[in-house]
Amino acid sequence: MVKSCMSGAKHLGRPQSFRFAKLIAILCSCKPFRIRTATTRFSQAFYNLHLEAPPVSGANKEVTTHLESALTKNAPLTSLESTLTKKRGGGGGREGWLTTYWFSHLAILFLLFLSFFSPSSNAQDPKPPSVSLNGAMQSPASDSAKPGASLVEAKSLMEKGLLPDAERAVRHHLEAHADSAQGHFLLGYILFREIQTEARLETTVESVKNLDARPADAKTRDEKARESLAEFTAGAKFHDPNAFDLKIVALDYVLLGDYVDADKWLTRSVEWNPQDTDAWYYLGRARYNQNKFADAISAFQQCLKLSPGNVKAEDNLGLALAGLGRNEEATAAYKQAMDWQSQSALKNPGPYIDLGSLLLDESRPEEAVPYLIQAIGISPRDSRVHELLGKAYTRMDQLPKAQTELEKATELAPQNANLHCMLATVYRKQGIADKAKAEFDRCAALSGSHSTPETPRP
Repeated sequence: MVKSCMSGAKHLGRPQSFRFAKLIAILCSCKPFRIRTATTRFSQAFYNLHLEAPPVSGANKEVTTHLESALTKNAPLTSLESTLTKKRGGGGGREGWLTTYWFSHLAILFLLFLSFFSPSSNAQDPKPPSVSLNGAMQSPASDSAKPGASLVEAKSLMEKGLLPDAERAVRHHLEAHADSAQGHFLLGYILFREIQTEARLETTVESVKNLDARPADAKTRDEKARESLAEFTAGAKFHDPNAFDLKIVALDYVLLGDYVDADKWLTRSVEWNPQDTDAWYYLGRARYNQNKFADAISAFQQCLKLSPGNVKAEDNLGLALAGLGRNEEATAAYKQAMDWQSQSALKNPGPYIDLGSLLLDESRPEEAVPYLIQAIGISPRDSRVHELLGKAYTRMDQLPKAQTELEKATELAPQNANLHCMLATVYRKQGIADKAKAEFDRCAALSGSHSTPETPRP
């Protein structure tokens, strides 16, 4: 192995390299001053010798071979001693011993001079190898920069919103680098982003709201979420994911309706990065959807500590409080969220919707209507707002207004069986029998099939 390494090294024609190896070997052979050359500096010297020394003779090769054995394996030096005996031609007697004795002293002084006056390596210098140098070290630098460059290009495409192009770029990278953890993680993230676009989710990575996707869309969404999870699993075989990766894994589980696994990975994510406001928010959402309201409150409160004035977190804190029956505190939280965004041009409809819903649960429809009307002004295409407002008008016996709102709700969410049932009841109360029958039939058909359930709002 050493022979091949030395033949592949650049020969700079430095005979002092052989003399240095000989000097070390003589030092090791003399019993009064025999030492183990296993220090870092001696190892580094041998490492440099390996790369630069010309193969002056066969004896030189044997010296380096045995010296390497001593450095790396801490082997006995008997073979090294025999090699040096042959090289010096034996030589016994007092004169030979004295020559060796004084030369050993000079060798020690010379090595001490090298130790104290030669430039020292810093902590970032590469350590010498602990095994024989292999051919890979002599080969040209691998094309390690290109995989990174290709992933940078894919990230750039993703950030520009060119998700199909970004996906193709990463897949092409993985064809040549199947063990690229970064490639697998990036592909998993891109697939998640594609789910957002295709299912008409909010455009930021953190949102996982499904706006009443059709069953075919839901099937595609679930398949892609599983594919995204598979990429993260593949990448984890080669490198640990980071906190952000775990957050995306958790959101894939949210899309699949698996809040238990979402809770697990979000918990791990915030352990690794406790400053991630969004991870705390989604952890609260995952716990809320498991009816773990007290734990959800803790997560939302932590989110608010990191992000004071966060409207979404305050709104969802109100939901968790209402889940525990603490309605007065929930009402205060909703109104606080409204106040925080009172001067904002773009408002979140959540606090208005949730306070309206709470007031309906308390049989206070008249008080609920103003908040629900404000919510429609903010988000006119949210089917749930029209549903709640239709329910409020029905309880107030304002059936034409209820009909208008429920018709709009069924238009926005045609696969929601419950909306058709509610609208059928309003038609029947107004004596519109044919429409009532059609809506009841539609309700029954959807109830017997896989209709789109109401998706909890994030």
